[in-house]
Amino acid sequence: MKGTFGQYGGQYVPPQLQGYLDELESSYEGIKKDRKFQAEMKHLLSDYVGRPSPLYLSAKLSKRLGFKVYLKREDLNHTGAHKINNTLGQALIAKHMSRKEVIAETGAGQHGVATATAAALLGLRCRIFMGEVDAEKQRLNVYRMQMLGAQVHIVKSGLRTLKEAVDEAIGYLIEHPEVYYLLGSVVGPHPYPTMVRDFQAVIGKEARKQILEKEGKLPDALVACVGGGSNAMGLFYEFLNDDVELHAVEPAGKGLETGKHAATLTLGTPGVIHGFRCLLLQDKEGNPMEVYSIASGLDYPGVGPEPSMLKDIKRLRYGTVTDKEAVDAFHMLSREEGLIPALESAHAVAYLDKERAAFKGKIVILNLSGRGDKDVETVSKLG
Repeated sequence: MKGTFGQYGGQYVPPQLQGYLDELESSYEGIKKDRKFQAEMKHLLSDYVGRPSPLYLSAKLSKRLGFKVYLKREDLNHTGAHKINNTLGQALIAKHMSRKEVIAETGAGQHGVATATAAALLGLRCRIFMGEVDAEKQRLNVYRMQMLGAQVHIVKSGLRTLKEAVDEAIGYLIEHPEVYYLLGSVVGPHPYPTMVRDFQAVIGKEARKQILEKEGKLPDALVACVGGGSNAMGLFYEFLNDDVELHAVEPAGKGLETGKHAATLTLGTPGVIHGFRCLLLQDKEGNPMEVYSIASGLDYPGVGPEPSMLKDIKRLRYGTVTDKEAVDAFHMLSREEGLIPALESAHAVAYLDKERAAFKGKIVILNLSGRGDKDVETVSKLG
């Protein structure tokens, strides 16, 4: 089967989607090495997104923890997260495929905003699917998407979160194969996991060059939060063949023992969801289980096929952080460094604090994948 990572990945789709995926794969393979496409991407990432994003030595955090912590500042990108790296690339592919409309799912809203932004820039119609629970938590991002010209569909089925948003988006694609589905993470059927990773790999390429300039050597460890896995694979991919630890941080939500979590790498087993095989939180019948996280971008029952494989081969280390630990880290980084992180990224910050003994004496790069403007209202309600 095409597009596999060990036992994971592939294409588990109805016949109605196979032609679309074949066309997408052919278009991507044809365009990714095209000099005109590469030049346009380089221009947009530099002059529109604001890349390269800085690699910032967090002095207070380093002193607090007892080891050097560099923050890869994806929060400084246009739209406030790493998502724009991928949406611009895929929007250009959509134009290359002569598509007039792009659709996307979103959880925390950052991918939705980035998709709406890319669509506005390139003159494409845009339709975003978002769960009702997430839309309520992320009202500001809903308004932002609408201001950018996107039509936002609020999904009221099931748990009304990210999984259901993906369900609705796939259903819409089956009924309207003339649109382009701009998937937001390293999940889904081939070629999406590879394509999204390739567009996000700019993070690790920059970080590698920057850390060598600042330290004269590679870091000892990389740390990133994981829902689907796009910001993590974006940072990790450039270092896969190096002697560098890779740490993926998942949401323990209200505690693993409560069942209200989304710790897929920790507790998942191989299964199929949304057209691909991965580690999955599932019941005995193979149905995706209910998941939860205070961070809307992390509450997904699956994880990308590549992170799933990296766990199997023991290349990837993983751990969990509760809502409370993430919120505490959200406040700590805000007060000590003047940086308000996205709740997703705050999970990674909390992990460094929680596991500080394992990082003693090491140089660590943490992917600060997004800024927390979108989460201020949620956190403020906690008191």
